[in-house]
Amino acid sequence: MTEIIFVVEEADEGGFNARAPGHSIYTEADSLPELKAMIRDAVHCHFEERDRPGLIRLHIVKEEVMAA
Repeated sequence: MTEIIFVVEEADEGGFNARAPGHSIYTEADSLPELKAMIRDAVHCHFEERDRPGLIRLHIVKEEVMAA
């Protein structure tokens, strides 16, 4: 595997959640810089070194509501 994708969303209670579809990896943090560190740590813990992806891609989803 050369890369892993995380879906990043703002949490209702503040901060951010990240999950990797297809893998049992989930993490959360109060800020994006902290979340990036948590994601990197989660990937290192989840995969053996020989199986670890070389790239981590973040798909940041931001929901906005507008009046019609």
